[in-house]
Amino acid sequence: MLAAVDHVQLAAPPGSEDHLRAYYAGVLGMTEVPKPPALAARGGCWFQAGDVRLHLGIEWDFRPAGKAHPGLRVTAVEAFAARLAAHGAKVVWDDGLPGHRRFYSEDPVGNRLEFLEALA
Repeated sequence: MLAAVDHVQLAAPPGSEDHLRAYYAGVLGMTEVPKPPALAARGGCWFQAGDVRLHLGIEWDFRPAGKAHPGLRVTAVEAFAARLAAHGAKVVWDDGLPGHRRFYSEDPVGNRLEFLEALA
């Protein structure tokens, strides 16, 4: 039976690891997690913040996910959006989900990411 989501994997183009590290660790504040040696040989990066785990895998014929995306819960969503914008990331607010404040952005290779916070 399903118990939890272990991780979400997104694709990235070959050679993008430094850009991914700068964004996911530097901008989002996640920690890079070492990949097992057999998987590290394939390239890509793994990141974690608390129970949130994102894996970025190299895809040779990469195309960014424009619709499919992880929805990441944050605290202080307004401040988080300002942090991303200060780093040059696009922030697009969406009021379509009742009871939440949320926005969409993209990682450095164009994958869509959703950031949301439940309203009190």
